Amino acid sequence: MGGGGSTRRVTFEADENENITVVKGVRLSDSLIDRMKEPSSPSGRQHRGSVNDEELKKRIAEELALERARRDSEAQKRRLRQEQMYVRDEFGKLLERERISSNEHLTRAILRERAATEEERQKAQRFAKQLEEKDRELKKHDAYYKEQLARLEERVKPFF
Repeated sequence: MGGGGSTRRVTFEADENENITVVKGVRLSDSLIDRMKEPSSPSGRQHRGSVNDEELKKRIAEELALERARRDSEAQKRRLRQEQMYVRDEFGKLLERERISSNEHLTRAILRERAATEEERQKAQRFAKQLEEKDRELKKHDAYYKEQLARLEERVKPFF
């Protein structure tokens, strides 16, 4: 019930019979109501009031300072969250650009590799055809020379 920094405001009103009426449905203890009903001397009341005024001013100043500090803290937190979101967004955009760039680079490399593979396959087919053609040519020459050798042997047979 002391200076715990409560921000709840309570207002009182006195009715015609000097009875205390509680506004906003706050319950007060009987002893507090009795103290509030007690008349106090004007000099004592004024003295108590000035002390209370000083304390009240001090408490209000403290509460205002705390409220300003809380608002500043919340504003800093909001700015920090906004900056974090901005950094996250920028980092995400950068990562996306890097991913797209690496995908494009990878795609180009794959296409180059496929083209090189296709070129090698076509070369291998050309070499295979050339080899088959050389093989046929060699077989043709072989057959021709065997035929020539057989003729020469037929011609030489009468002499030996």
